[in-house]
Amino acid sequence: MPLFGKTRRAGPVEPPPAPLPVEEVSSHEFTLKLSYSAKTSEVVRIKNGKGMADKLHDMLGGYVRESELVAPLPPELAQASPNIARVPGSVQWLQYNQGRSPVTRHAMVVFETCDAIDMVFETLVVGLLDGHVDTSGYPEYNTIVGGVVSHWDEISGDLLVRAIVGWGGKGVRGDTERTASRLLSGLFNNIIADSQSMGTVVVERPVPFLGEGGAICQHCGYNSGHERAFYCPKCGMRMVRG
Repeated sequence: MPLFGKTRRAGPVEPPPAPLPVEEVSSHEFTLKLSYSAKTSEVVRIKNGKGMADKLHDMLGGYVRESELVAPLPPELAQASPNIARVPGSVQWLQYNQGRSPVTRHAMVVFETCDAIDMVFETLVVGLLDGHVDTSGYPEYNTIVGGVVSHWDEISGDLLVRAIVGWGGKGVRGDTERTASRLLSGLFNNIIADSQSMGTVVVERPVPFLGEGGAICQHCGYNSGHERAFYCPKCGMRMVRG
């Protein structure tokens, strides 16, 4: 029994008043802005000869400590692209380039995203030009990568070479573009100073041939785009005719 006789029953408990609506709430915002840029020089015609791959690496002398050569894509991977929205092209691109260095993969993403190169027929020799890499080996946002891009003239068999630089990612430092222009000039001077250089030329960017009727290279299977090609625009070998 209760100590003091009768118990008192509590009345109904009223709910607390509803909170007033809040017009602004303290928030944490997350934004990722990616911006890529690239510059290329004029095209220089180089007379075909022995050791052209070594010659391309030498053109980066004084600017790149370690360079890597990226050959044109095999014909069956012509649609490969680093653009993640293009499936299965992006999957093919990742599988084909997974063994390359982080600097090279970053450079290829920058150049291909900006449409500065076409890996269907062009060869890229690239390295780190300025800046630093993070702990995983990937260039930081203000790092500049670059080198030389080349392809074979299908008529004369000469090598057409141009310098290329690129930068970007999560943010861009104010003086990055100025530094990139200076490095581009240095690389171009290295190209034009080659002993087999025949000066600058104005050439239209080759368009990958998608139709029928072109001469097929017996060495790499590339379709030159027309029957009268003497040299393969991809591998530089002389066309073999039946």
